[in-house]
Amino acid sequence: MALLIRNLVFSDLDKLLALYHDLNPLDDALPPRPTVEEVWRAILDDPMQIYLGGFVDGALVSACNAAVVRNLTRGARPYAVIENVVTATDHRRHGFGSAVLQALLTLCRARHCYKVMLLSGANRADAHAFYDSNGFDSTAKQAFIINAR
Repeated sequence: MALLIRNLVFSDLDKLLALYHDLNPLDDALPPRPTVEEVWRAILDDPMQIYLGGFVDGALVSACNAAVVRNLTRGARPYAVIENVVTATDHRRHGFGSAVLQALLTLCRARHCYKVMLLSGANRADAHAFYDSNGFDSTAKQAFIINAR
């Protein structure tokens, strides 16, 4: 199975939403379709957002995104935050997720990000092993979050 990695485009929205349902089937309901499309268009028009997908035979099987954040420390180099790393359940353990994630990291490095970070649920041992195998260091920093709800 050959994997094609590319930036996502507007017409990929339904495939991406289906993949996100695989990531979090209990996620909050989406707003009406016009609002979802407006958000998706704004994301795609934002040069500080990177959305990559991995396709096998035209099917979106893996995706992740990064927000590149401008910064006034570290020589004014930006940093990136990765979110929504997902591979379809029936396509896991084939290297697709790693390939898409590594392509995203390459794009972040090309933008001169001094660091790239992500968060993962504290009890997701499989995900942690995946991130470790892709070069992330789970001991370098301590994360603190507060839910905005």
